[in-house]
Amino acid sequence: MTAHDPRRYPTGPFQPRPELTPEERESLIHELAHFPSDLRFLVQSLSEEQLDTAYRDGGWTVRQVVHHIPDSHMQGYVRCKLAVTEDTPAIKTYEEAVWAETEESRAGPVESSLDLLDALHRRWALFLRTLKEEDFQRVYLHPEAGEVTLERTLQLYVWHGKHHLGHIRLVAEG
Repeated sequence: MTAHDPRRYPTGPFQPRPELTPEERESLIHELAHFPSDLRFLVQSLSEEQLDTAYRDGGWTVRQVVHHIPDSHMQGYVRCKLAVTEDTPAIKTYEEAVWAETEESRAGPVESSLDLLDALHRRWALFLRTLKEEDFQRVYLHPEAGEVTLERTLQLYVWHGKHHLGHIRLVAEG
């Protein structure tokens, strides 16, 4: 395994497991459901100056990261819904770096994104808990990654949350 940049990937690169047990899947859904409160707890004590501090040279500010997370996780939720309701739907990607440069992402209050994330993750976890085991093998077609299962998607977005919590901790801990 090659070394990773701890400022870019504070929790390490994404490494999905090829197969999950029902217990592992439920544990991940639990993490997904509780992620917004972990994020809110970490961000609530940060000053405006810290919110406007980048976690690394060339990286986003904490504020941009907080706004990026629901932008990204809404994509994940929709991809999961599409995979369950359609046969191998082709999804569209989005330009996350461009989204992070919009005015509300660069300067808007983080509370709006924290509230959005709370509601989104409650709904997403509820949806995932209604699925049958075989539903987690349903796929969507990603233009770069090819066929992606819901099981992999669940792992990706749990990792994504931890990944960005790591970025925010870099600023919070100085």
